[in-house]
Amino acid sequence: MADFSSDYGLSSGGGSDKAEAAELQRLIAIEQQKAQFQAQVHNFTDVCWDKCVDKPSSKLDSRTETCLESCVERFIDTTLTITNRFSQMVQKGAH
Repeated sequence: MADFSSDYGLSSGGGSDKAEAAELQRLIAIEQQKAQFQAQVHNFTDVCWDKCVDKPSSKLDSRTETCLESCVERFIDTTLTITNRFSQMVQKGAH
């Protein structure tokens, strides 16, 4: 079996261990953000689908389409408002 480190271009040398760890943490953070985004999309898809779609069909009528658009926009606006508020709270707490 091949060495994991060499397969992925990671050296096992001492000097670059901190740089590799930092890069790995950065990549993990990016993947976590992607997962959070996908979970959020899944969540508002479920909420808006339940709210707006009475009966599934091969085509959306204009009422359903408008409802879905408004629902997603409200969900995004609310998420941004909450995120900004938390950011403000963190900044005030850091000072």
